Amino acid sequence: MAAYLDACFDDDEGDGVLIRAALNDIARAQGMTQVARDAGLGRESLYKALSSTGNPEFATIMKVMKALGLRLHAVAV
Repeated sequence: MAAYLDACFDDDEGDGVLIRAALNDIARAQGMTQVARDAGLGRESLYKALSSTGNPEFATIMKVMKALGLRLHAVAV
């Protein structure tokens, strides 16, 4: 999960499309219902937020990442 998401962070063009898609893939693989529950979100709202037309708030992304056992950190390049 972490390697896949990290690669998407590297390849994303700055619009978050790849990152959102990766989180969607990972959440589906882990079970969307459980991820939504662990993130404190409704299942349908999670599906919507991570869909190709979704525009999730940063707080939602952070909740999903925490529910998946992932952390966001910065590295100087």
